[in-house]
Amino acid sequence: MAVLKMDKGGPGFDRMRTFVRVAERGNLSMVAKELGIGQSTVTRHLNELEEAVGVALLSRTTRRVTLTEEGSRYYTNCLQILRLVEQAAEEARAARQAPAGAVRLSCTAALGVMHVTRTIFDFQDRHPDIRVDLNLTDERIDLVREGVDVALRLGPLADSSMKLHAVGESQRLLVGAPAYLSARGRPEHPADLSRYETIVMSNVAGSNQLLLSASDGTRLVVPVSGRLRVDHGLAAREALAAGRGIGPTHLWLVHDLLDDGRLEVVLGDYRPSPVPVSLLIVPERAAVARVRLLVDFLAAEVAKLPGIRPS
Repeated sequence: MAVLKMDKGGPGFDRMRTFVRVAERGNLSMVAKELGIGQSTVTRHLNELEEAVGVALLSRTTRRVTLTEEGSRYYTNCLQILRLVEQAAEEARAARQAPAGAVRLSCTAALGVMHVTRTIFDFQDRHPDIRVDLNLTDERIDLVREGVDVALRLGPLADSSMKLHAVGESQRLLVGAPAYLSARGRPEHPADLSRYETIVMSNVAGSNQLLLSASDGTRLVVPVSGRLRVDHGLAAREALAAGRGIGPTHLWLVHDLLDDGRLEVVLGDYRPSPVPVSLLIVPERAAVARVRLLVDFLAAEVAKLPGIRPS
């Protein structure tokens, strides 16, 4: 049986890593930028890898790179090999030094700016050799394709291929600025909400209606509308504080504004449905020590935030 050497012309872990990212990204220039190497180096890695294994692994067009049938099988094997190599290196280091390396974390933007960034500061004070690459977005990105290890998500999840770590539920409430409520009057029943401007989240499905739960368990569906639609939680926070209308919001987003009186709770006997808070981990990364450390730390700290009811 022929043995593939790990020399310049052989597969090599660097070439495998390049191949894996190209397979996931489908774009050579994006992978070159991500890895900090030239696109010619990416192309050379791929050519050398295909020459070493003796089959075409990728099908290239001017717009996209896709896996061949052989490439798809090779990609799966490469993932397993690279995971074992990284785990072996970490286990070898563990007896003599602290975990080190990078973890890529994706987080919903408002939660990331207001709370998670400071949590990462605390994490890195405890683990100074771990680098965290924080990506803030409200889009449901493909974790593998974007090279993300962990994602902190709000809302129901549809991706069953990821490892799930449930953190808890984020409690929500209706709020408005005192000046706005004084000028318009305070609603006494959910049916009154049709007379008020509502700050609508344009990137949330079904945001043109509110599902409210009464203190006695009754559930109501109330249509709402407003002249201002935003796609970012921090923009909604500013609009609410500025008295541009009322709206549903997470407690962690506005707890300080409620504490200092810049916002008030509206219809306190009725609450919007809570939202699940979850950590999604790429399965191949779940056993990596630095990833486990960050997941455990985030889960514990996020569960302490205002309005988060731990699982």
